[in-house]
Amino acid sequence: MLYDNDADLGLLTGDVDGPGSGATGGPASARGGKTVAIIGYGSQGHAHALNLKDSGVQVVVGLRPESASAQQASEQGLTVLPLTEAASRADIVMILLPDEVHREVYERELADGIAQGNMLMFAHGFSIHYGEVTPPEGVDVAMVAPKGPGHLVRRQFLEGSGVPGLIAVAQDASGHARELALAYAKGIGCTRGGVIETSFREETETDLFGEQAVLCGGLSELIQAGFETLVDAGYDPQMAYFECLHEVKLIVDLIYEKGLAGMRYSISNTAEYGDYTRGARVIDAHTRAKMREILQEIRSGEFAREWIAENRAGQESFKRMRAEQAATQIEAVGAELRSHMDFLDSSF
Repeated sequence: MLYDNDADLGLLTGDVDGPGSGATGGPASARGGKTVAIIGYGSQGHAHALNLKDSGVQVVVGLRPESASAQQASEQGLTVLPLTEAASRADIVMILLPDEVHREVYERELADGIAQGNMLMFAHGFSIHYGEVTPPEGVDVAMVAPKGPGHLVRRQFLEGSGVPGLIAVAQDASGHARELALAYAKGIGCTRGGVIETSFREETETDLFGEQAVLCGGLSELIQAGFETLVDAGYDPQMAYFECLHEVKLIVDLIYEKGLAGMRYSISNTAEYGDYTRGARVIDAHTRAKMREILQEIRSGEFAREWIAENRAGQESFKRMRAEQAATQIEAVGAELRSHMDFLDSSF
């Protein structure tokens, strides 16, 4: 794990001897600050831009003129520029747009503005690993990936802590890509929580697998199946919602803080015994085989090709599935129950 003392924020701010300097030194004993262009101002974009600004880094935000986020970014004290101009002005360009638009935006509006010796950055390895974006030689290519949503990256930074993150270097044209990536990670607060070095391939494949098999796809289907099993057996849908969805946070918080063993220590003996004796009947050999299939689809590029084709066809199937899931009973029951939960944060 790499922390604040392993990173030199002065590589971005130009402050060699000030509070931004770390233990590693830098590519030059004297240097000017660098301008960072944040492309996009969504969940991650706003957090990166504001955290870097608060860290003393010169930041511009690249947005299309019609973007609804332009006014918000300007009101928060950031310089907003058209995409090509932002890329041209910056020494480091961080693309924080949805994966599916990277290729089009890069080729049409960013590529011509990224000069030799500059750095192109990503917060996810998808576009580089699967060849959607092909940077030229002479440009550093790196990744800084906070392991948390943007609102958490921002909130923890303001609280004086930070979300852990990953860094990786795909192309080191300058010989200093790693140091610059670490400086960027420090600027957004990740080195406060700890940073792990990885590769674009490993980050991409493990991230996609985690999303599909466990965190999003696997968990969503497990919750939905549990809810429907109880409702189909005649139980109150509100009771089913609480047992199969609402209480997931309680268990996940315990796992997050204490690991699986710590969670099992904190629950009742009855629940722990049920965990050991029934969990493997749900997640059985068949499920594990399906997980291996999903991983192979990711590693072979099959999933990436499918998702890229879906976007080029206008996302018809994606939008249909989104609408179908929004219309399920569990969503209607959940919306009603959550409307009475004043303690929930509805700001995001």
